[in-house]
Amino acid sequence: MAGHSKWANIQHRKGRQDEKRGKAWTRVIREIMVAARLGGGDTATNPRLRLAVEKAKAVNLPVDTVKRNIDKATGNLEGVNYEEIRYEGYGIGGAAIIVDCMTDNRVRTVADVRHAFSKYGGNLGTEGSVAFQFKHCGQLLFAPGTSEDKIMEMALEAGADDVVTGEDGSIEVLTPAPDFEAVKNALEAAGLKPEMAEVTMRPENSIELAGEDTVRMQKLLDAIEDLDDVQDVFHNAEMSE
Repeated sequence: MAGHSKWANIQHRKGRQDEKRGKAWTRVIREIMVAARLGGGDTATNPRLRLAVEKAKAVNLPVDTVKRNIDKATGNLEGVNYEEIRYEGYGIGGAAIIVDCMTDNRVRTVADVRHAFSKYGGNLGTEGSVAFQFKHCGQLLFAPGTSEDKIMEMALEAGADDVVTGEDGSIEVLTPAPDFEAVKNALEAAGLKPEMAEVTMRPENSIELAGEDTVRMQKLLDAIEDLDDVQDVFHNAEMSE
């Protein structure tokens, strides 16, 4: 159950995302629309929409905006029809990168993603070229100092796959994607609130970068994340300061 600490890298990524709050509303709105279109507009019966609405609350998206976009997606209002597309590629040092997009124009999106990869030293790959290096799962991260015994007992009882303790004392709970919400609710009910909780693509292995390679990789990731159609970016680079 011991493992390499991901605390610093995850905190760093969260910090970068927080700096880009201006884009957060757009991303959440698109996620709400796709979730509602695929699974209906009722959060009680649509887990993906329920998580999207939680994200909306976290970034202070107004309730009427949430409702309006659910209505658009379910046909009650006229709106844009977004589709999901995943791109895979390689970054600095051969690091694997997955880019999840929501778009109303595939031609524009692939051109933008390809340009970002090529301009900043990466290579856009083919479908399946790096996805096998990641696991689709729920991930909950707890700060160093949280009770490992209590987390392990509650998480495994609620259906988690594993509990991984980092070198710095941070604790990572991994769940099957369908069980993420149940495990999260069980832990929070026990007073264990994670610093971060999401359904993600978690790398099975990592590539360590340092010095100039870290700087170049961060520029590449920033360029991709800044694209209008990009929702999420996952990678397996461990970047030192």
